[in-house]
Amino acid sequence: MRFADCDRVSAIRIRGWQHAYRGLMPQAYLDGLSVAADAERRRARFGQGGGSVVNLVAEQGGEVVGWAACGPCRDGDGSPTGDAELYAVYVDPDHLGGGIGRALLAAAVERCRAYPRMLLWVLKGNTPARRFYERAGFRPDGAEEPFEVDGVPVPEVRYVRTLGG
Repeated sequence: MRFADCDRVSAIRIRGWQHAYRGLMPQAYLDGLSVAADAERRRARFGQGGGSVVNLVAEQGGEVVGWAACGPCRDGDGSPTGDAELYAVYVDPDHLGGGIGRALLAAAVERCRAYPRMLLWVLKGNTPARRFYERAGFRPDGAEEPFEVDGVPVPEVRYVRTLGG
C-alpha cells in the first residue's frame, strides 16, 4: 500500500462495513461513517508501527479493489503476544466473489509465516465472514470479546490458524 492509496482504502473499508455489518450494527451508525474522517486518520497513521504493520492492497485494472492489514498481535494491555494478527480484510462490495479476499488473506498469512499462529477477531453474527475464515483454515478458539456500537452489543469471536513459525 502506498500513501496515495489511503483515500481509496478508506472508501473500501467504510463501504465494507456498511455492506457486511448491515443488520448486525445500528443502521444509523453505519450511515454516519465517514470516508473522509477515516482517510484522515489513515493518512496520519500511515507508516507508523516501525514496519511491523503490513498494509496490502489488491488492484484490478489499476484500481485498488481490496485491502488487508496484519502484523504482531497485542493483548489487551498492548504488549506483544508472539503471534500475528490479521487486523482487517476488506474488498469493495462491487468486487466480492472474485477471489480478491482470498488472495489478500493468503498474502497476509504468507507475510506472517515467521509467527507460530495468526489470530483475528470477527463479529459473532457475521456468518459469511466466519465461513470465509474457516475455509481458509482458521478456527474459533473459544475467546469472545464484548463489543458495543451505539448501545447495541455486537460481540466478537476470535479465530486462530497455525502458521509456520
